[in-house]
Amino acid sequence: MKAGLLRLCAATGVALLCACSKLPTLEGRSISVAVPESDETSLGVAVQPLRHAHPGLSGIVALPDGHDAFAARATLADAAQRSLDVQYYIWRNDLSGSLLFDALRRAAERGVRVRLLLDDHNTRDLDDVLRSLDAHPNIEVRLFNPFRHRKWRVLDYVTDFSRVNRRMHNKSFTADNQVTVIGGRNVGDEYFDATAGVLFVDLDVLAIGSVVTQVSSDFDKYWASDSAYPLDRLLPPRSRDADSAPSVPPEGSSDAVRAYRQAIAQSAFVRDLQARRLPFEWARTEFVSDDPAKALGRAASSDYLWARLRRVVPPAATELQLVSPYFVPTESGAAFFSDMARRGVRVSILTNSLEATDVPAVHSGYVRWREPLLAAGVCLFELKRESAAPPTRHRLFGGSSSSSLHAKTFVVDRSLLFVGSFNFDPRSARLNTELGFVIHSPTLAATAANIFAGRVQTRAYSVQLTDGRLGWIEQRSEGQLLHKQEPHAGFWRRLGVSVLSVLPIEWLL
Repeated sequence: MKAGLLRLCAATGVALLCACSKLPTLEGRSISVAVPESDETSLGVAVQPLRHAHPGLSGIVALPDGHDAFAARATLADAAQRSLDVQYYIWRNDLSGSLLFDALRRAAERGVRVRLLLDDHNTRDLDDVLRSLDAHPNIEVRLFNPFRHRKWRVLDYVTDFSRVNRRMHNKSFTADNQVTVIGGRNVGDEYFDATAGVLFVDLDVLAIGSVVTQVSSDFDKYWASDSAYPLDRLLPPRSRDADSAPSVPPEGSSDAVRAYRQAIAQSAFVRDLQARRLPFEWARTEFVSDDPAKALGRAASSDYLWARLRRVVPPAATELQLVSPYFVPTESGAAFFSDMARRGVRVSILTNSLEATDVPAVHSGYVRWREPLLAAGVCLFELKRESAAPPTRHRLFGGSSSSSLHAKTFVVDRSLLFVGSFNFDPRSARLNTELGFVIHSPTLAATAANIFAGRVQTRAYSVQLTDGRLGWIEQRSEGQLLHKQEPHAGFWRRLGVSVLSVLPIEWLL
């Protein structure tokens, strides 16, 4: 009797939560689209002659360095004269994040229209900052796939799991519809080499030319989608006593801020930009992305990014190098890579080791496929947490050499390079929305392939299968060292991954 009463009360409570907390209507939401590109802006003056000299192509600059990646975004924010369209999965209110928030606010003060679209999954501590930004007449903030319960978000997972489990993983930063930055980085200190803690090894690209308008058009689709909610419909209005500007470290008040600004000023990107000698590689570049309806489970699978990739990327003939921090190939993916290796293609895959990954649960979806892939001839490498590279200026904040892989790229036959937000896992394939560039450039592809080869030699374990047993080969100055279990991962971490690997959770990873 008591058990039945408890179940009834629980069911009633869930029903009341569902009934009492609904997402607001989108009726009457403002409509806006990307500003037309113009050669009358400073960016237009710089970009248009280059575009005219390379019709139909896009100019690409790779940004593997965290300082350069931050400088690119900050410079674009300061140079914009008409619009900034900014879309991210994660934006932290730390040193680098607050500096970029302030850059958006300064742009708005100059009259620039700023549209900021953030996935709501990681905005829990940003409400005050976002309200402050949204209060500016030239800034509009929208949250993608928002939580109905702002504080007790776990309730949404209980009552609306199928929706909130889908997220917008896209990352783009576009100024005046002339220049854009896309890639693997979110906004936060670990992505921009601004912390003494673990840093992410990542890759973005800056682009000008024909592909930029494609990024802007895609942003418009997400901005107008059924998942993009104006912030002022989700949060109560700011109090009159609230500060009108986001919280940003004051100029010169912090040694960390001062040191970081100095490091950015010395960035190679900034030097080349000031000298007007950015090394653009001009190439045919295709923008690929998911339909935003995917976040509501309404997109056709033929419109998923991975399906589009299969249509525009030719099959590898000799070599495929893939970099993915969260590599969960599933049965179909393992078969795809194995078949490729068996027909003579050299398939090399770099992912995080168990010691380096920031999401051990995802590692559990990878471990079961190691042996079948190795048996088929696929080469597997796992990034070490501790870099063997000597300290450089990139270790600005305390000399930390700890790193975790976050880049999402692949190179086909040293002639084509993909850079984007897409992880090779079920979540990116079927749940989250993603974007990326397919760049037809032998120069960039060969450079990326050479960096891959160097990185796996010095910074990664080579995973081997000998007599049915896994081993991890580590290259050291004194020679090779064989590890017979996951290197430098504690007992409980290994046990947890082993348990998770036998659970039917692969579709969630």
